[in-house]
Amino acid sequence: MIYLLDTQLVLWAAAGSPRLSDAARRLLDDPTSGFMFSAAVIWEVAIKSSLGRQDFVADPRLLRRGLLENGATELAITSDHGLAVIGLPPIHKDPFDRIQVAQARVEGLVLLTADPVVAQYGSPVELV
Repeated sequence: MIYLLDTQLVLWAAAGSPRLSDAARRLLDDPTSGFMFSAAVIWEVAIKSSLGRQDFVADPRLLRRGLLENGATELAITSDHGLAVIGLPPIHKDPFDRIQVAQARVEGLVLLTADPVVAQYGSPVELV
């Protein structure tokens, strides 16, 4: 199975955070699983870290390089992804979360998240 990791999970996994759930840790450690991260993750980290957000303390360049070096694949944002946002219910207002949900739907991926609000989108979003 190939999973798309949301921004929070990417940051927690990269930092080795104890906030990463056991379920998420098992999936990340499973050698049969593949992982992708959206270009939106790097964009979000770049914006929010430059604004001084303490929950986004990461160098986006190092984060991207580390993800790629550890076998994750970057998923670019396409116009198909942008158009898919139109069909999303207004559950979450964060554009970074919404584009990642749309990407998962368009690409047939499971989006892993620790955010119960994002999980309200249902399939293909999975709360871990």
